Amino acid sequence: MTQITGNTKLYGILADPIHHVKTPQVMNRLFAEVGHDGVLVPFHVSADGLTDAVRGLSAIQSLSGLIVTVPHKTVIPALCDDLTKQARMVGAVNCIRRDANGKLTGAILDGVGFVEGLRGAGHDPKGLKVILAGAGGAASAIAFALAEAGVSALTIANRTEARARDLADRISAAYPDVDVSTDASAVAEADLVVNATSLGMREGDALPLDTAQLHAGQIVAEAIMDPAVTPLLAAAEKAGARTHPGLPMLQSQARLMAEFMGAI
Repeated sequence: MTQITGNTKLYGILADPIHHVKTPQVMNRLFAEVGHDGVLVPFHVSADGLTDAVRGLSAIQSLSGLIVTVPHKTVIPALCDDLTKQARMVGAVNCIRRDANGKLTGAILDGVGFVEGLRGAGHDPKGLKVILAGAGGAASAIAFALAEAGVSALTIANRTEARARDLADRISAAYPDVDVSTDASAVAEADLVVNATSLGMREGDALPLDTAQLHAGQIVAEAIMDPAVTPLLAAAEKAGARTHPGLPMLQSQARLMAEFMGAI
């Protein structure tokens, strides 16, 4: 894209905070590469303003889609007119397509993007034992995608045990061949360690898992994109583990988002 005109399709990303997002850079670069006349801009929207923001944006006829991130992913499904099967199963949305009549259809692409990012870096999750920190929108999507990818075992570690158990039960029901637990202490037993919480985005955040258990036989992966090296990844490097940053997840799902929103 070299110039915004009256024909330019509009896209937005909803987040709170917004300063850390990398999606505008990645998506606008993709639009330029494929020759799509569109622009994605950041919208800083707090939780109490989300409903009004979505209602207003849905009335903009040149708006073609929205991307949704922290902390709105698990709340925004109720503001959509329809959901994909995966979004309904996960209970979260991170990408919305606006049809010509204003209908909003929500999808969840975090998990697929995360798994594709792993594979692109040479880390196939099939058959691995995984511990996943988090039980929110992104974590749920990643959990379902890892189960679909054929992991042998999946441990959900979350500060609120009830949320971890709820996600574990949903994974077990959908993928009965996966050994699912909520034992947050089992970090050392995992082949793949994943942080799908927001812990690590802000200075002074607690660590999402017990890093003293990390070792050289593991892959440690992040969903956080900024900072590129989180305290968890720094601890993993110190322990000799292989590390996988958060940006490949976004890069992998950018094309999926663009396709879903009708940009390519």
